[in-house]
Amino acid sequence: MTTTTTPGVTGVPTSDTQPDVTGPNRASGPVAPVRGRKRKPRVLANTIAVVFCLVWVFPIYWMVNTAFKPADEVTTLTPIWLPLRPTLDNFTRALTQDGFLVYLRNSAIVVVAAVLLSIVVGFLASAALSRFRFRGRRAILVAILFVQMIPSGALLIPLFLSFQTLGLLNSYLGLILAYVASVLPFSIWVMRGFFVAVPIEIEEAAKVDGAGTFRILRSVLFPLVMPGVIATSVFAFIAAWNDYLTAYVMLKDQGMYTLPVWLAGFSTDKGTDFGGLMAASVLFSIPVVVFFLIVQRRLVSGMTAGAVKG
Repeated sequence: MTTTTTPGVTGVPTSDTQPDVTGPNRASGPVAPVRGRKRKPRVLANTIAVVFCLVWVFPIYWMVNTAFKPADEVTTLTPIWLPLRPTLDNFTRALTQDGFLVYLRNSAIVVVAAVLLSIVVGFLASAALSRFRFRGRRAILVAILFVQMIPSGALLIPLFLSFQTLGLLNSYLGLILAYVASVLPFSIWVMRGFFVAVPIEIEEAAKVDGAGTFRILRSVLFPLVMPGVIATSVFAFIAAWNDYLTAYVMLKDQGMYTLPVWLAGFSTDKGTDFGGLMAASVLFSIPVVVFFLIVQRRLVSGMTAGAVKG
């Protein structure tokens, strides 16, 4: 294509050939249909995601909805989607039931201890399995994965017999160890993945600066694997907080029962107090939500914090 300049007009090129309108820069036709084809799978995926969210959220909505209903609205054949006469009587009845504060204290003691112990043991074990080479390391990893696949209920009877021999039944210590044993394989496996992702050069740089093993673990590796620590702590908290069967089997003294066992008290031979049960379930769920809101910021902020700490 040649360009000439028209006399009297500066800077306006003319061409003796026609521009190519068949190239990729053309502004016609098939662009809109292509975008439409790309948009259809996205709309379908979003629709499926919304449906799944509604399916998962509906039980929570119905729990909260029932918690504020009077007794005559709870047992109606026709569903009442919003309370016609909202009431707090169900919450009052749940809070004033015998032993609520005692069971809340028991759950807090057991859960906090189980979470802290699982984090400490899981952190050290995952560090050893990811940073050290020793005989039997692969066998230990396979054993951890195998134990994780076994249902916790299948281990309850062997655990009960072992704790009976050790004299740990009907004690906080025995229940805490049972919870730690159930969540530790998951904790080790998850945190090990975060340890493997940390470049070894960061540790070598810390050693050059004179940091010892425990200083590296505390100041360098721990902040870098913080998302894994938070993930395992959330899993341990939920597993210990929601557990009913282990607490019911391991504990004989009713004064040592935890909140899940307390929730079962709303179902008696005379029937189930659905309003009180739903109100108690709402109260029971609040600590889990609060704990997650507290730690969820650390899931992202801990990813790079260790790279700038001494």
